[in-house]
Amino acid sequence: MPQKEHGFELRQERYDRRVMKLAFLPLLSLLLCAHAIGQKVQPTKIHVRGIELHYIEQGQGEPLILLHGGQGDYRSWEPQMKVLFPKYRVISYSRRYNYPNNNPLTAKYHSAYTEADDLAAFIRKLKLGPVHLVGTSIGAFTALVLAVKHPEMVRSLVLAEPPVHQWVRDTPDGAAAYKDFMTNILEPARAAFKAGDDKKAMKFFVDGIIGTGRFDRLPPEGLAAVMQNSRFFKANTLSSDPFPNLSKERVKRLLIPTLIITGENTIKIHKLVNEELARLLPKAKQAIIPKAGHGSPRENPEAFNEAMLKFLARLGNDAF
Repeated sequence: MPQKEHGFELRQERYDRRVMKLAFLPLLSLLLCAHAIGQKVQPTKIHVRGIELHYIEQGQGEPLILLHGGQGDYRSWEPQMKVLFPKYRVISYSRRYNYPNNNPLTAKYHSAYTEADDLAAFIRKLKLGPVHLVGTSIGAFTALVLAVKHPEMVRSLVLAEPPVHQWVRDTPDGAAAYKDFMTNILEPARAAFKAGDDKKAMKFFVDGIIGTGRFDRLPPEGLAAVMQNSRFFKANTLSSDPFPNLSKERVKRLLIPTLIITGENTIKIHKLVNEELARLLPKAKQAIIPKAGHGSPRENPEAFNEAMLKFLARLGNDAF
């Protein structure tokens, strides 16, 4: 029996790693083409809370803000902007440590809470009033934190896999996934960042998720794209609490219409967090994006856009 159990664990570990690699490959494609995305529209720069933020906007109507993930920046949402701007005033901005922002890495604490405070200041600066928020990964976490802290600022939420890891790390399945990520990726990357070797740190992220040797085989433009947004990973990885908890009780009280999006092929920890989020939110709908992992807005934009647009179209009727 112990041998059978050990064999099952090995098979499960290999399966989880294969899924993780499949989930990250489209994100690597995003990095490789990052220079081409959004170059037709030059970003505007504004200053809030002592930092600079670059953004682009298109369209008119109710304001809708797009919040990218760790690997992305304001250019990441081109497939979504083109379907949203006919009806909304669509704004895509780069969070404080993502390209092309050049804010100093000064704070010892950086997380979605920092980003949410930036977002609140951004909304006030542009006098946007209540906004629709569409976020992926850490961008979704940022949107959720803002909604909890300032519900009056938010009309609706589209959340694609916010990494609220603390919610599941004490469960049997969640604990194993969390430990694997911390031990094999985050902790060695943190050591490399502390040693001043940013490339080595990003190598842990790329090789740990995609596969050994992939970082060294990146073409020059791919390496440049990876390193453009490495400053976010450095700030978050070196933070005293990179994945802080979020009060479940406060989330339960949110009455904001919400769409929770899960990639069909995403890794287990993200699925577990989304399941808990769906259980907590009283006015949440769910959508599964086929043939996509953690980066569903880019991996399957057609399906992502269909789910998002359907959700937004229902906000004015009795569906919520």
